Amino acid sequence: MQYKIGDVARILGISTDLLRYYEKKGVVAPTKDKQNDYRYYDVWDINFLIDCLWYKSFGFGIPQIAYMVSDCYYGDLVSVLEEKETELMDSIHRQELLLRRIRQHCEQVSRVKDMIGKCDITLSPESVCYLNRFDTYYDNAPEMQKLAKQWLQYMPFLQRYFVIPLDPQSSGGHLYSWGFSLAMEYVEEFSVPVKPPVIYQPAAESIHSVFKSSGKNAFSPKHIDYLFDYAAQNGYTPVGNAQGNLVCSILEDGINTGYFEVWLPVTKD
Repeated sequence: MQYKIGDVARILGISTDLLRYYEKKGVVAPTKDKQNDYRYYDVWDINFLIDCLWYKSFGFGIPQIAYMVSDCYYGDLVSVLEEKETELMDSIHRQELLLRRIRQHCEQVSRVKDMIGKCDITLSPESVCYLNRFDTYYDNAPEMQKLAKQWLQYMPFLQRYFVIPLDPQSSGGHLYSWGFSLAMEYVEEFSVPVKPPVIYQPAAESIHSVFKSSGKNAFSPKHIDYLFDYAAQNGYTPVGNAQGNLVCSILEDGINTGYFEVWLPVTKD
């Protein structure tokens, strides 16, 4: 029994263009009518096309499928399959990491509203970070451009990171700085190099809170004045720069509003 190209396309649920491509790659060799150039496929051809669909369901690309079905020896086929297995395992691992990260972010976003203006004592997160914006000025040096390109590959595992210096004069007179931070679990996962300007930020006993800032260019060190009030009222002395992360940006009362989690290192008086 022979079938025209349109019949085969309908039997297998694929396009005639794909059938012609497999023919071009030597996967199938339909008989051609010399008078009208019609193609006729037999069940042998259809068997090979079903093999193509089988491998396609694993995510193999069409050129690779054509090779596997029509031009691949036993040892080569085993190697190709093992490579795909490794690729799928890597993909699964990546998806597991993304699932973990979205859960972390969802948990963080879910609790920030209830923490606005409230203070507790806890350890700041252990992380690595770097700064590339000082007040409203970005450091656009070639070294920083290269670093930014490297770090943006770690999204969405990194976070927008800020520092509010305890003494602005000791930080070049900057009121605040911005950059990116990466939790240690992801530093280890991605084998992130830690060398200047990237620095290791150890966990430290800190006053922990959440504040928000509404509107363009409204972010200010004044947003954390209440942390220093809390320290004075509860017998703590600030001993380091306040640091934190942008948790989320939302529309609130018609104004773009950022929610920020912050830690101020302290020691007990």
